[in-house]
Amino acid sequence: MLLKFCKHNESSTNGGSTNFALLMSLLLVLVAKINGAALNGSNYQYQVGGQRTPADPQVLHLLLEDSDMVRVWGTNLTAITWAHAVNSQQLLEEALTETANIDFIEADIVLGKLNGEGEDMPVMAHPPAIVSDLSLSEFLNRITEFNRNHEGQEKGVKLDFKSIEVFEGSLDILDESIPNMTYPIWMNADILSGPVDQNKTVPVDADRFFAGCMRYKKAALSIGWTTNWGADFREGEYTQDQCDAMLESLTANNVLSTGQGITFPVRAGIAANSQEQLHRLVAAVNETNESTLTIWSSAGDYVDVDKLRQLIFGFGLERVYLDVPEELASQLDLGNPGNGASTFKSLFSFSFVSLCFWALSSWLQRI
Repeated sequence: MLLKFCKHNESSTNGGSTNFALLMSLLLVLVAKINGAALNGSNYQYQVGGQRTPADPQVLHLLLEDSDMVRVWGTNLTAITWAHAVNSQQLLEEALTETANIDFIEADIVLGKLNGEGEDMPVMAHPPAIVSDLSLSEFLNRITEFNRNHEGQEKGVKLDFKSIEVFEGSLDILDESIPNMTYPIWMNADILSGPVDQNKTVPVDADRFFAGCMRYKKAALSIGWTTNWGADFREGEYTQDQCDAMLESLTANNVLSTGQGITFPVRAGIAANSQEQLHRLVAAVNETNESTLTIWSSAGDYVDVDKLRQLIFGFGLERVYLDVPEELASQLDLGNPGNGASTFKSLFSFSFVSLCFWALSSWLQRI
């Protein structure tokens, strides 16, 4: 993670300098504790300089009020467990059982009909399905209730919006639900066309998606590319042009001025061929925002396991989420204990660091 502050030439009182230094030290200590290990100095470094005006007490309070989260937690993000396509009442019930070893619930949202009746609304389903027995509103309410009543077993949520229309149609529901969430939430969308010659799936409009997400600073952005891959594919990569387009979209929509947390979902078989490009992208984003990779795979996808292991360890287990079929996970042999109760805290730490970055960014913009 590269946290960079440009030199500031304004004069400041000695008290302001002291407070700013205190704020910087506090943030660096928080990040160091949460990451749990020294960062690779060749890729990430801190650069602090200049004078600042006194820290806003509200910002300091924000950084301190959740200080109980800053404990010595494991940060092996690849050990976090997932429930996929939780798009029905039954699947949600299974994911929310007290015995389920699930840290993160992923679900898809489309505009469709609840139980096949009434007007179109945001419901949990994966295209081409447009009928579900579970609405987005009930999905979020049930997870919030479970988390409130099951301390230590809380579930994070990844909302995969399949079109810009369903995302914008969900904003009122999200406005009501997200302020009450005390657990990690990700807003996911494929916002750019990607590998390999992908032109069948229409990306979610990036500008409109980012505009809506600006309302939810506590949510992490999970933003990726549409892909074309399978068992017979061997050649294909996230090209430098595609990674540059992602960075340009983030810049154009002012996301890199918010400090909001970002994870890039990348398909395992393609990511294994794209180490250099992905390192450049994450390094560029980490100048302002806490960012990670989320490696995913469909069943049957071809994956060069050795290359993928090299990619994962190149980034570090504290910077890569692994969301792949069990067969591939076992082939990677990352040494994960599969302890969901402990790894959930890593999700919280990523969200907390992102919130710290956003709070600090907001304060710096006001001075």
